[in-house]
Amino acid sequence: MNTYLPFILFTVLTNAAAQILLKYGMVRIGDFSTLHSNLIIKLLQVVFSPFVFLGLCTFVISMASHLYVLSKVELSYAYPFLSLAYVVVAVYAYFIFQEDLNAMRVFGIALICVGTVFIAQGGTNHDRAGTSTKVQTAALEETSK
Repeated sequence: MNTYLPFILFTVLTNAAAQILLKYGMVRIGDFSTLHSNLIIKLLQVVFSPFVFLGLCTFVISMASHLYVLSKVELSYAYPFLSLAYVVVAVYAYFIFQEDLNAMRVFGIALICVGTVFIAQGGTNHDRAGTSTKVQTAALEETSK
């Protein structure tokens, strides 16, 4: 099992939580349109919405976690896991916001899950990022002599 998988899943869950918080904040604010006569008031409501603010803070945490993961594993391994956030968001949207979860969406979610399993089974070379950096540093030192 990948040692960094818990960090990858933490990134996925915080990314999904951020989306849900942003949606909840915007639902509480109500219709938002650029043609709205009170655009400034709506923008201020968005800026000062506690759920929107919390969602943005959660995105920052998710991004920090993702940056840590990227420093440890290959991008082609870590990045596809973020698609699992679509799965989490779709399920929560169904239960929290009563959004439609029809057969086509369920099929798409199943494909995302299967694809992520294939990527996870492909494994990763954990030291590759560190090794390539060492190789690049050594090459630069060599050329500067």
